[in-house]
Amino acid sequence: MRIVAGKFRGRKLFSPRGLDIRPTSDKVREALFSMLGTRVPGAHVLDLFAGSGALGLEALSRGAHRAVFVDQSPGAVELIKKNISLCRAEAQSQVILGSCENAVKRLQSAGDVFHVIFLDPPYGKGHGEKNLVLLKRLLHGEGLAVVETHVRDGMNERLDGWLRTKERKYGDTLISMYVRETCGGGCGCCEG
Repeated sequence: MRIVAGKFRGRKLFSPRGLDIRPTSDKVREALFSMLGTRVPGAHVLDLFAGSGALGLEALSRGAHRAVFVDQSPGAVELIKKNISLCRAEAQSQVILGSCENAVKRLQSAGDVFHVIFLDPPYGKGHGEKNLVLLKRLLHGEGLAVVETHVRDGMNERLDGWLRTKERKYGDTLISMYVRETCGGGCGCCEG
């Protein structure tokens, strides 16, 4: 597992042991960041169910200003911290140990807002839709939420104020991109 592009390009990240953490493959990450295009430079990024931290670190490598990593597994948090250190990205990173729900409450109370939110929950448990609903107040007005699920899990096109603007399949991985339905469309986020 390596950083695909940017200032950390080629940096080999520490990989998880066992099946508790399912990192996004290099191929899927490369495709995902191609879809994100110019949204990443200067962005504040939230990486929920961060696992190894690869999505947030890829964003930092490509010019994101700040990344917050959240995972409820102490082992995953230690892995994320090791990978942040490996990339020397401590000054741009914050790591939170806790559930998605608790982290969202904490970030909301701190007034944090994010331009890109990655949501990569365990497959097959319906966490994608459930947790997406929690995130509206954390998303910048023209921001985007990216949900990674198994193709069998699927995601609704509209979901409690969210509108899916893109959906791509990569093997058994489904990437769904959402904006707040009140976006208005002038930001370019609803284009194809």
